[in-house]
Amino acid sequence: MSLDLFPAEIRKNYEIHEWKHACAILKEDFPQEWQDIIAVLDQFRLKKSWIMNPSRSKSQVFEHIDRYLYQRGWAEKDFSTHVVVDDKTMDTPNHKVDCFKNRVALEIEWNNKDLDFDRDLNKFRLLFDLRAISVGVIITRCDELQEIFNELGQASSYGASTTHISNLLPRIEVGGRSGCPILVIGITKTLYVED
Repeated sequence: MSLDLFPAEIRKNYEIHEWKHACAILKEDFPQEWQDIIAVLDQFRLKKSWIMNPSRSKSQVFEHIDRYLYQRGWAEKDFSTHVVVDDKTMDTPNHKVDCFKNRVALEIEWNNKDLDFDRDLNKFRLLFDLRAISVGVIITRCDELQEIFNELGQASSYGASTTHISNLLPRIEVGGRSGCPILVIGITKTLYVED
């Protein structure tokens, strides 16, 4: 199984799901991007201070992951697409990706509205169909982190209708990704540290 391509320590600390051989495609066709993803996952720890101070516009989880990847050549990417019908060009909504490098699109969904998952999957489907990306990756939180949020008195900041893995997986299972290979990585409570 392709998930075995991840080092054992990563498999222990994250809940990982894939569709359409995403891991094998990343490892074989995009080895540098694969190593970047493994590296960011390997060094990541969920800090108590990040949970206790959630009021920033971008979560510190998001900032940490994207900063780490940006230092390795990833960048936020805004794809502009158009539809042409009978010589008439119509702009379509832009499709922004949190982190992009060499046909690999990565989204970080820490604590947004769960409808953002629909947007991400639609974006991956369209960009894959247009041959702009080869793999879509989503990093999100696992449901078990709710226990930590509850213990820290932060439960109200992390609601049931926000982005966590059990709100994502059913959307993918019913075909929300279409043909795009998808890798889903869930942050588990084994990564929690009190700083």
